[in-house]
Amino acid sequence: MNYVACIVAVAPLRKEASHRSEIMTELLLGEFAEVLESSKDFIRVKCMYDGYEGWCQRVQLTEVSAVMQTNLFLLKAIGIAKLNGRDCHISLGTPLYSTSDIVSFGNFSVQYPAKYTCDARQNEFNKENIQHISEQFLNTPYLWGGKSVFGIDCSGFTQQVFKLFNIQLPRDAYQQAELGDSVGFLQEAVCGDLAFFDNEEGRITHVGVLINGEEIIHASGKVRIDKIDNAGIISSDTGERTHRLRLIKRYKK
Repeated sequence: MNYVACIVAVAPLRKEASHRSEIMTELLLGEFAEVLESSKDFIRVKCMYDGYEGWCQRVQLTEVSAVMQTNLFLLKAIGIAKLNGRDCHISLGTPLYSTSDIVSFGNFSVQYPAKYTCDARQNEFNKENIQHISEQFLNTPYLWGGKSVFGIDCSGFTQQVFKLFNIQLPRDAYQQAELGDSVGFLQEAVCGDLAFFDNEEGRITHVGVLINGEEIIHASGKVRIDKIDNAGIISSDTGERTHRLRLIKRYKK
């Protein structure tokens, strides 16, 4: 077994081969991974998209002989696929290998919804599209390691939003902060810039998508829109300061 494909809507990848172990990241339906090692019930894999590693429950994967060529058609809203003839709700960012034919992954067949298809190569990275895609995730509950509309963390949110514009970001906030061009001042920020926040030790621990120089959409408790100033994020619900601004980055498509 060299490669596997995810055959559930969302499959958690854990730090250890145990259901009690923390979730590191997730695979979406039809995403591929390289097999690194295996145990009775779990397989340690390396995600083909971002190189992230973790242990996944064996029954949520199927062996494939080869990885399909990357397809940049993605789901841009929650949809329903047919998995072996049964309905399966799938998240934004799920790769669509066909919108007309049934696609096979090992012994599993998937028929994708055509209604909400997005060609990430052609999706213009502008304010209107960025806000529309980002707001599809609003009120998604926060989930450490999550990257779907069923549960998502801060860097999973930014990674998935940018994926829908064919901009590939690494999985973690500190990794994302190492890329892009620096924006000197919040007042110079534009929609789509990423704002990064640090902890008391100066380590990057949080990230969100700037709507403008005064608002940010990010995953904190849930995906939400809050106020931001030069010092950081201010909760729209409580008025309390929640995150300390460290830097702003801009990415080119």
